Formats: sequence, C-alpha cells, structure tokens
Amino acid sequence: MKLMTEKWFTEIYPDEGCALSLELSEKLHEEQTDWQKLEVYQTTGFGRLMLLDGCIMLTSRDNFIYHEMMTHPVLCMHPAPENVLIIGGGDCGCLREVLKHRAIKHVQQVELDGRVTWASEKYFPELCASNNDPRAELSFTDGVSFIEQAESGRYDIIIVDSVDPVGQATRLYDKEFYRACFNGLSNHGILVAQSESPLFHKNLIQSMQSRMADAGFKGTTTLFFPQCTYPSGWWSASMAFKADRPSNHRSVDIETKYYNNAIHLAAQAMPQFMLNTDK
Repeated sequence: MKLMTEKWFTEIYPDEGCALSLELSEKLHEEQTDWQKLEVYQTTGFGRLMLLDGCIMLTSRDNFIYHEMMTHPVLCMHPAPENVLIIGGGDCGCLREVLKHRAIKHVQQVELDGRVTWASEKYFPELCASNNDPRAELSFTDGVSFIEQAESGRYDIIIVDSVDPVGQATRLYDKEFYRACFNGLSNHGILVAQSESPLFHKNLIQSMQSRMADAGFKGTTTLFFPQCTYPSGWWSASMAFKADRPSNHRSVDIETKYYNNAIHLAAQAMPQFMLNTDK
C-alpha cells in the first residue's frame, strides 16, 4: 500500500501499523509494463528510487547492502563456484556483484520483466556496469519454467532475487520450485533466496526453509542484514545446501561496501526469537 503527496512517497505496512516515507524531488519515469507498474523517482536523501506496484524495490543509497549479502556469502561458502543462475534480479545489482568473483565462468540471469532491466540501465547505470561482461547472459522469460527445464546439475549457485510472494512471484516460494532448483544444482550446490523481514515475516522464513528441506536440501541457514528502506529496516536471505553445509568460507579479494569476513560470520547469528517456534 502506498500514499503519494506532491513531495512524499509513503509505503504503508497496514498489518504492522507503520510506514516509511521518502521525500521526492522529481518523477523520472512511470509505465505499466506487461507485468507491473514501474516508477522511478529522484529523492532528496536516498538518490533514485524504483517502485514496482507501489512497493520500494531499491534506492541508490542503500541497495549495495542487499546485493552484496545476496551474493558474496553464498559464493564464498561454495568450494569452487563457476556457473551461477540468477532468477529475477532485473536491476542487475546481483549480477554485478557475482561477476566481481574472477573464478566465475558464466552467469545466467532470468528476469520476467525486461522493462525493469531497461529502467535500471537508464536510471541506475552503476548497477548495470557488468551487463556486457562476456560471462553474463541475460534472458527475459519465466524463471520457474526456466529452472524446471534446466539441465540437471548445471549450476553451482542459484540466487533467487525475487519480489514479495504475491501474484506471479508466489511460485518462487513453492516446494515444487525448490525441487527444480535442487535438481538444477551441482553436487555441492547452494540456493539462496530473499526471505523478507525476520521481524515481520518470521513465519514466511520458517515455511520457506521447511519447503526447501522437503525438496531435498540437507540443511538451511538464514542471513540477517539491515535494509533501511525495506519493511522494518531488517532483512534476510535463506540459504539451502544440496550437500552438507560448509564448515568455513573462503576469503576473496573483491571491492565491497558492506560485506567482509566479520559480516559473513555475524550475519548467520540467529536471534533468540527466531529459535522459539511457539512465538
């Protein structure tokens, strides 16, 4: 739910009785794509803002946290990642971060709505700096159908950079989708999917990880990180391991603004309320 005035955009979370507001200075783009309403604004404090169906997708100021945490932890936990699939991720921020790893040979990005990538290239070019990397391949089609038809064991890492579980995106949270991802992963493959706010959506995180286990994954874990323009300001990603969970991670020499070795370990610390299944 959103509320617009001449100068402010407000995203309202009615179930939680709270909201987030950003001051606007200019509307840069608005269109109804084949799939959703896409808007881009200039804000006074958070750079450019992209909305999809009235919900904040990213801002220039804080997107680096999300993109780094959706990519570097999983890549550093895999013993030797070479082939990566990104489902969603139309803003191309995750693609850029993955390609910082020199050992990566190929990244397949599958985004349903090509207009999101068009808008990112125009209004967030810094996120699209690696779109022309020869290791990158962009496809604009349905990600669920893509992974269902993928060669068994094709990918070392699958990153599900999806919107909230509404409409078409609900299929990205089903056991059948996770089973297709399991089949598409190599022997030591790892799946990571954005899993909403631990404060607001604890039940969703638990249900996602239960479905991942039902799909065949041997173990799961949660990454926690701040994301001030997402509901509650606190976000998560859920990881699922086809083989045993790695006992350590590799250090890599890449340029980041948030992620480092200490963050890698700290992000896996489980808040006590997440351990209490009766609350």
